[in-house]
Amino acid sequence: MTEIVGIRFKNNGKTYYFAPNGLKLEVGDHAVVETSRGVELGECSLENREIDDDKVTQPLRTVIKVATEDDLLIQKRNEEKAKEALAICHEKVKKHGLNMRLIDAEYTFDGAKVTFYFLSDNRVDFRELVKDLASTFKVRIELRQVGVRDKAKTVGGIGVCGRIICCASDAAEFQPVTIKMAKEQGLSLSPSKISGVCGRLMCCLKYEEEAYEDAIKRMPGVGSLVKTPRGKGIVTEINLLKETVKVNLDNDDTEEAYSFKLEELEILKKESRRNAQTMQMGDEGDINALVD
Repeated sequence: MTEIVGIRFKNNGKTYYFAPNGLKLEVGDHAVVETSRGVELGECSLENREIDDDKVTQPLRTVIKVATEDDLLIQKRNEEKAKEALAICHEKVKKHGLNMRLIDAEYTFDGAKVTFYFLSDNRVDFRELVKDLASTFKVRIELRQVGVRDKAKTVGGIGVCGRIICCASDAAEFQPVTIKMAKEQGLSLSPSKISGVCGRLMCCLKYEEEAYEDAIKRMPGVGSLVKTPRGKGIVTEINLLKETVKVNLDNDDTEEAYSFKLEELEILKKESRRNAQTMQMGDEGDINALVD
């Protein structure tokens, strides 16, 4: 077992493990830690505990100290400096005629390095830009290319649900999202219906997939033969969320479909929902463009 403490560096950011170095931290405390990028200040998101050795990548970097009020002031000044640095970098990018969109900038806690995050559709030769920035700021410069999902997480926004987008509010890490998830959930495959503000598949498809997969395993697919309180029939439609099905009864000449709850049915011959239901592609763009 290894004693660790969890630290994150951005709101709703990923939690990283550090060796507590004899210090006791509680959730919400701030600490100065040594990272691969330099000395940084972060917030405790996981208090001291022991975890299995196989869940830790050794060697662990250490917590240097619990942050003081002075440290928090330094961090605040660094954030202000980062805003100024971002504005200057914008001008430098224009000067060098580079095809890149700056997203954010941040200083390490000790002020020894500033990192600029940018978007670009192509590979960018920014060697001259780095030299220009280094001579301006007199610190180490790092330019890091990120994707559109990273931009959405940094900038934030409101989703179609009317809430703050998941990546900026709840999701510490990006989870893989696939077209298969949209199919499983019976959604329209029109890009405008299943893409988020970043233009990629909505993260919430991943959160709900487990519930849909469980329902699919228990429910009959379209075309299944079932026994209902009113007789045998063929399933013509299913509602995974309500766990209800519509059935055309063999002994009913009206061809009317009757609705039944899952617990009212006895499945006599089950058809796969994947095979029985045809999903229609949307006509509003290339669906493959939604996948990272």
